[in-house]
Amino acid sequence: MFIILLLLPCFLLHLVNFLLGRAEFPSSSTPELEHEEAPQALCLTPSSSSSSTPETLDFDVFLSFRGDTRNSFTDHLYHGLDLKGIDTFRDEEKLERGKPIAPKLLKAIEHSKFAVVVLSEDYASSTWYLDELAHIVQCMKEGRLKVFPVFYHIEPSEVRKQTGNFGKAFAKHEENFKKEKGKVKKWRRALRKVAEVAGWDLKNRKESKVIEEIANKISNKLNEKLSSSNNDLIGMDSRMKKMEEYLALCRSDDVRTIGIWGFGGIGKTTLTNEVLKKIRDQFDATCFVSSVREESTKVNGLVGMQKSLFATLLHCNEDIQNADLGIQSLRTRLRKKKVLIVLDDVDKLDQIKALADESWLGPGSRVIITTREKHELDTCGVLADSIYEVDNLKVGEDFQLFCRKAFKENDAPHDYKELSKKFVEYAGGIPLALEVLGLCLRVKNVTEWSEAFDRLDEDPEEDIMNVLKISFDALKGTAKQIFLDIACLFNGEDQVRVKRILESCRFYPRSGMRDLLDKALIKINERNELWMHDLLRKMGQDIVRRQFPNEPGKRSRLWINENAYKRNRSWHDEVLAENTGTTAVEGLFLSLLAKKEIQLDADPFAKMCNLRLLKICNVNFSRCPEYFSKELRLLEWHEYPLESLPSSFNPCQLVELKMPNSRITQLWHESCTMMENLVQMDLSYCKFLIKTPDFRKVPNLERLILEGCEKLSEVHATIGDLHHLVVLNMKGCESLESLPHSISLESLKTFNLSGCSKLKEFPEIVGNMEALSELYLDGTAIRKLLASIQQLKGLILLNLNGCKNLTGFSMAICSLTSLRYLSLSGCSRIDILPENLESLEQLQELDACKIAITEMPGSILLLPKLKRLCLRGNKDVRVKSSVSAKHKDELEESSVSTEQKDELGESFVSTEHKDELAESSVSTEQKDELAESSVSTEY
Repeated sequence: MFIILLLLPCFLLHLVNFLLGRAEFPSSSTPELEHEEAPQALCLTPSSSSSSTPETLDFDVFLSFRGDTRNSFTDHLYHGLDLKGIDTFRDEEKLERGKPIAPKLLKAIEHSKFAVVVLSEDYASSTWYLDELAHIVQCMKEGRLKVFPVFYHIEPSEVRKQTGNFGKAFAKHEENFKKEKGKVKKWRRALRKVAEVAGWDLKNRKESKVIEEIANKISNKLNEKLSSSNNDLIGMDSRMKKMEEYLALCRSDDVRTIGIWGFGGIGKTTLTNEVLKKIRDQFDATCFVSSVREESTKVNGLVGMQKSLFATLLHCNEDIQNADLGIQSLRTRLRKKKVLIVLDDVDKLDQIKALADESWLGPGSRVIITTREKHELDTCGVLADSIYEVDNLKVGEDFQLFCRKAFKENDAPHDYKELSKKFVEYAGGIPLALEVLGLCLRVKNVTEWSEAFDRLDEDPEEDIMNVLKISFDALKGTAKQIFLDIACLFNGEDQVRVKRILESCRFYPRSGMRDLLDKALIKINERNELWMHDLLRKMGQDIVRRQFPNEPGKRSRLWINENAYKRNRSWHDEVLAENTGTTAVEGLFLSLLAKKEIQLDADPFAKMCNLRLLKICNVNFSRCPEYFSKELRLLEWHEYPLESLPSSFNPCQLVELKMPNSRITQLWHESCTMMENLVQMDLSYCKFLIKTPDFRKVPNLERLILEGCEKLSEVHATIGDLHHLVVLNMKGCESLESLPHSISLESLKTFNLSGCSKLKEFPEIVGNMEALSELYLDGTAIRKLLASIQQLKGLILLNLNGCKNLTGFSMAICSLTSLRYLSLSGCSRIDILPENLESLEQLQELDACKIAITEMPGSILLLPKLKRLCLRGNKDVRVKSSVSAKHKDELEESSVSTEQKDELGESFVSTEHKDELAESSVSTEQKDELAESSVSTEY
């Protein structure tokens, strides 16, 4: 009994340390880690000075390593951590001998949750890394981070006892630091402490396996920190940090409304719940009003929610007769209280005004609104920088969440890993989808998983689709049609051209697309393309498919997707081959990965009189359909097999006509109707096309693509009447000998005649063509440029490469004051450049390779923006040494760099002018070309 009483205080002390999460160092006799043991991180007892709330950490992991592993194991480890979504700090700078450890490294250590120390044979030879390690151990003692050591082809005992290479290194340190023995002792202690921590020993082990274990271990540790109440809140830390920025709680007096915006299932409600848990103690009272949209539809729904606010915020049961009285009461009672109100799933402005108008609330109050409707936040006056658009989970986070739901682990078993990746990709980072799919698949075998995935395309999970569909159901009629067109047919297409097409369908795309953007149903990327999340797209496709599940010919839209290739039979076998199409079909996109022939007994389009959108690619029909709906807005048919469109072709609503690589010789018959809506015509690589159509039938054409039409020899004179034409591409029309004598295309921006090798004359410019910015005449047989070219005041690029018949440099070119890029390469008959080049004040590049000049005009020095001058292939080119009095004055005032002085050499400028070569910029290429007074052939 006496012994028990003696041991009781010691036992209680250990119990307290255990409950506080404190750990003690093992003794020096602690055995080294066996390969099969799970590594344990060491966290020393926090010091009293660090007992306050720790500052925000910037990194998950700090990597400490010697340079001998930088490009091998450490690099692989870094990428292994990165693949897990672990934010890792790795110093990339070269170290200078004797230089003290950089402050940024000290800060990175202090701002990391974990340190992984890769102890290699050469680690102890660097005082830099020993200082780094000492700082890591100090932070470990203060409870700032945990340490995981990796013994890279060394024994843990060698590190702990400082023998072997470590002993040799310390023998040198003892010699070099005789007056700083305390520093050496500190290094020795740090190594001992780290070596006593269970870590990873790479001896006789595969590095990839060890890296996987390290990444999994740290990933698991990080996940444990995410939430004390819910281990499945993957990715919540970064979102919480964002919300802290938006909430700006440090500003204690102002009242703020923060919007959390995104489509259904993205995690808005989960995020607000976690925010509420974390910051609720900073307010006098808090209230979470859930399902506002749904509750508002009930009788006295707003009144009911106002009563909840009274009960929760003011602890009273207020007798509210109607919403207006509720507003007055809340305004009166809350004006001095600092409150936090969350309105979840708002879809109308009046809900915000009735429940949490920030003008009612006391100083320091915050209102958080979750919604699918960005427009309502804008209307409410929520500033753009107070609206948080919730993103999908990051790569790695989505996989972890799925595995948590499917396996209750952070990783998938080996047999399930590939299938898990497929389901995660399908979910596209949407938390709801990951959770629903994971839970549905729990405890099922691999075969059932495989079947479930194959079924997803035609039978998606209703729990996911029903949530996503709420936003679709809230759309107005034409906006729904726009959504379905994008989901089934136009995802990834340029938004401007899609708007044009939808506008002609009378779908009002300006307001409709704005509605889709406000509901986060679409985005427009940096390339101006429409983008819809894969699950939203599948939801839209499922809506169309469910119209007639077993009768595709009665659906409004028909398209081919990747899963169609997995089945032996798809809708086109039934709708086209068996001719089951109906008037319900509005869009049909049949674009196959590989060519396929479809047998037809009748014209499958004859019944589709309401067809608006038609695209055919990689399909050969046994007989070519000849019926085209008058409702067509888009006709895109690659390799159209007939020589002309049928005489019945009369799509007066057509916006785009694309028929590349077709056998057409003449596009349409003279009886073809006027097509005032047509803005784009693409007949590229129609190698049998002989002449263009009469363009009077398409007066509003904006883009005409005739590239690669090898036999095209006749361009209708009415091309000059296309006053809206912006792009004219006739590149590679090898048989084209002439164009209309004159053109006046005031909207034209790009004119491409590259490779028209028989074209001898360029038309006269009449009228205003200042919009033209790019003119490509390279590879043509043009003999001269008419003086009228000087009217192209907006021309930025002029390409005359390979114009071997061009007899001289037109003085009119010097009037092109906007010209930046001029290419004369291969114009072998040009033997002189004009003296007044200085008028090309915007010129940046001049390519004069392989022409016949022997002398450059002195005015070349007066081009202030010239960056590149290429003279390869010319022999003995000199720059005129004589400069006119006028040019001398200009040269004296110009700024030319010393660099140009060196580059332009000594020969063509007098001694007087050498000093004037002050500050211009000329490329290294120009140095080679103009140095030493003459330009030799490129070696």
